[in-house]
Order: sequence, then C-alpha cells, then structure tokens
Amino acid sequence: MKLKLDADGHVVVTDGKPIYIHDDGKEIAFDAAGTVATIARLNGEAKGHREAKEAAEKALKAFEGIEDPVAARKAIEKLANMDLKKMVDVGEIEKVKADIAKSYETNLASVTKGFEDQVATLKTENTGLKNTLNNEMIGGSFARSKFISEKSAIPADMVQARFGSAFKIEEGKIAAYDSTGNKLYSRAKPGEVASFEEALEILVDGYPYKEQILRGNNNGGGNYRGGGDNTGGKTITRAAFEKLTPTARQDAVTKQGLTVTD
Repeated sequence: MKLKLDADGHVVVTDGKPIYIHDDGKEIAFDAAGTVATIARLNGEAKGHREAKEAAEKALKAFEGIEDPVAARKAIEKLANMDLKKMVDVGEIEKVKADIAKSYETNLASVTKGFEDQVATLKTENTGLKNTLNNEMIGGSFARSKFISEKSAIPADMVQARFGSAFKIEEGKIAAYDSTGNKLYSRAKPGEVASFEEALEILVDGYPYKEQILRGNNNGGGNYRGGGDNTGGKTITRAAFEKLTPTARQDAVTKQGLTVTD
C-alpha cells in the first residue's frame, strides 16, 4: 500500500484525506482522525477486557478446590431454600440440643461411676486397715495386759470376748466406753482418758459377775479352779460359762481344757 501522487509528485487528497493505493490497485482515502479514534476506542476496550479478566480471576480464587461447580450450586440453592422456621417447628433444633445433652450426661455418668468405684475401693481398703489396726492395738493390748495376767481367772481371749466391744481406736489411741456409751476417764489422772489397763479394770469392776472373772484369794480363782477332779484339771462354773460368747465357750473347752462345774 502506497500514497497516490500526482504528476508533480504531490500527495493526492480527497476531502482532506490522502489517497492510498492498495496492492490490488484499489484506491482508498485514509481517514487519519477516524483511525486514531478507532485505535483509542480499541485500546479502551482492551483495557476493560483486561480488568474484567483480572477481576474474574480474583473472584474465582474463592472457589478453588471445587471440582464440581454444578453440585456446589445445587448445595447453595438447597441451603438458600431451607426454611429455618420450619426446622424449629419440626423440632430439629430441640433434637440437636437433646443429642448434645444426652452425650454430656453419658460422659458425666461414666466419670461419676469411675469416681464412685474409686471411693468404694478406698472405703473397703480403709475398713480393712481399721480392722487390722483394731486387731493389733486392741487385741494386742488384751494379750499383753498385766491386769489380765495377774488378776484374771480366765484367759485374755475370753476377757476380750466379753469386754472387747467397749474399746475403740480414736485418733490413733485406745479409748473405752461404758455400757451407757460414756467415755471412761482416768481416776488417777482426772481429765485424761483412761489408759487401757485402767479402763479394763473399771469395766471389770462394774461387771455384775466380776467374782467369776477375778481370781479368788484362797483357791486361785472363783471360776478357774485347780482340782475339782482326780486329773487336777481347771474348772469354770456353769454360771460363768453361760455368760461367755459361743466362741469363748468353745475356746474354754477345746483350747483351755476347762471343765464346767455346777
């Protein structure tokens, strides 16, 4: 394409527009102003397309990871069409609340049961320890009692069978109570709890049948008596024997070899 020139070599102009001759020989007036305007318009359109493209790409980033846009759209439409008031009416929210409460109560019950089992185990162990302590402290005190060895006509286990229930362990020490539930206090040390030996002596002294327990001055015992038969065995009166517990009676006969006399 080239400019059309006249014989003098000047550019041929029509209506102020230079004439161009295309390669096929066709002549066309070139509208420079219109071309510039068209270029400006196209540049503006290109800018608009570019900005729209950038905006679209930015918006699409929010949907990254969604491989099925159709399914996603359906889910959104379903959610948009949900009637929350209807959900409340059919009790869906209350059902959710009930499920949460049930789960909480189940977990709480499980924790509570575990705690109760631990408490029960500790109580059992504590009871066992108390029994062991009582047997050792109280039973040992009867077995080692100087009062029983010097003044009792019956053995220590029989004395314990009769008076053992009067003794308790309190704050790691032995305390004794009379038949009315009153704690026994020392006569020798007013204001202080009676020691085991003093408490036992007080209990025996207040026992209606104490003469059947304490040794006599002449025959070595009001209930345990040497002689009474040709074997020289020990005897116990029937009245004293009947006052003993079944276990103490069996021990008196089988372990101590006593003979019941009238």
